[in-house]
Amino acid sequence: MTDAWSALILAGSRPGAVDPLAAYAGVPHKALIVLDGETLLSRVAVAVRGAGAMTVAVSADDAAVVAEANRLHLRVIPTASGPSGSVARGLEALGTPLLVTTADHALLRPAWIDRFIADLPPGTDVATLLARQDVIEAAAPGTRRTYLRFADGAWSGCNLFWLATPRAAGAIGLWAQVEADRKRPWRIVRRLGPGLLLRYLTGRLTLNDAVRHLGHRAGVEVAVVVTPFGLAAVDVDKPADLDLVRTLIRN
Repeated sequence: MTDAWSALILAGSRPGAVDPLAAYAGVPHKALIVLDGETLLSRVAVAVRGAGAMTVAVSADDAAVVAEANRLHLRVIPTASGPSGSVARGLEALGTPLLVTTADHALLRPAWIDRFIADLPPGTDVATLLARQDVIEAAAPGTRRTYLRFADGAWSGCNLFWLATPRAAGAIGLWAQVEADRKRPWRIVRRLGPGLLLRYLTGRLTLNDAVRHLGHRAGVEVAVVVTPFGLAAVDVDKPADLDLVRTLIRN
């Protein structure tokens, strides 16, 4: 059993930008897309509360999203520049332990969060949840995700992060770097020096080794937790994702 913890739901938007997914769904912001009678923001809030979050906050700047957050009795924390900046602001406001997720995590279930927390290695400052490609494709055949390919397999993020201790603040800068290069893993590995980059390019670098070295450079203990739930990697980034999620919910 972990200590009392809070949750932060990221629901920011790019100023002046039209989100093609929101336009496709006919709503002002994708957090307001309705699935099975609930907005995406509501679905995520229900899931994190069901897993035991004592306080649930949303990082938002869109007026309609803020109104929905108020309806759901969520604490609103203004966004910063980029997701990593918003996480830093949320961490300062909420403290640790802090679960971070996104408003487009349409299928999120309390059981996935419970398992994530239960599987955290001792001494972890920051953890991220990932799923293997074969597990994802077995759960959602035909889904198209971005994979990080390492010696121990191909992995996709699950938009679930655990900031366990105050030392997690030291990983925010690392988060910003990974955020910028998240679809180009070789650039992430390049930050670790030529030796590890060579191991990556020759297919000999494992994901755990890469993450551990990144964490050490940031002065924190970073862990990867592997989920058995393939659907945990399915978020709603584009119209095809929304169509897939609607199909999964109907079935």
